[in-house]
Amino acid sequence: MTGSACLFCRIVRREVPATVVHEDEAMLAFRDIAPKAPVHLLVIPKKHIDGLSQLDAGDGALVARLLISVPMLARQEGLVSGYRTVINSGADGGQTVFHLHLHVLGGRPMTWPPG
Repeated sequence: MTGSACLFCRIVRREVPATVVHEDEAMLAFRDIAPKAPVHLLVIPKKHIDGLSQLDAGDGALVARLLISVPMLARQEGLVSGYRTVINSGADGGQTVFHLHLHVLGGRPMTWPPG
């Protein structure tokens, strides 16, 4: 899917509403509309990248920025006892929106295996 039709790109452009909890020039974090935990955030790059498999060496700083934001977001959300961070990759990996995104889940004990 191209960036123009991508749901998350449309959220970045404010064409689709979302509850944004953090934003900077390169990334956006917002609440998942179908949460799987009391806290369920999605952290996305503003740049359209289909998924983890499409990253290249030039995306290193962007990926680091996304990952470094997770502990700050967890603290902001009060996740002091822990949280889970997930990146689904490809259809068989459970990815349903093909724009790279990290799930940050918390507010309850997480079980393993997840499913």
